[in-house]
Amino acid sequence: MAPVARLRSVVLDCPDPSELAVFYAAVAGGTPVAEDEDWVVLQVPSGPRLAFQRAPGHTPPAWPAADHDSQQFHLDFDAGGTWDEVDAAEEKVLALGARVLDREDYEKKDFRVYADPAGHPFCLCRIEQP
Repeated sequence: MAPVARLRSVVLDCPDPSELAVFYAAVAGGTPVAEDEDWVVLQVPSGPRLAFQRAPGHTPPAWPAADHDSQQFHLDFDAGGTWDEVDAAEEKVLALGARVLDREDYEKKDFRVYADPAGHPFCLCRIEQP
């Protein structure tokens, strides 16, 4: 079946698009480009285009259950094939301003859940390489 359209961007609402774009550039690479003060784009190398949109009064979603007014999604990042690599990635994202949302039973789940500086959930995943 032919697709109807191609995915252009994953857009994150936030209070400060430049700040959040810099955070994700440090996590995934790329250089943020501000199209205006309300819209910043980040092309992740070998990955998706992320866009950051100013949303006055932004309220971060609740993890793990969103309320009826929030937009819920999350990004998964491959942080390496070992827990040592994930530990190193965790140290870096926490230094960038992330906070831990869920580390319970992560050895069984192969991922850890964090919130970015605007409160959006994202995961650092342990992906065993072939």
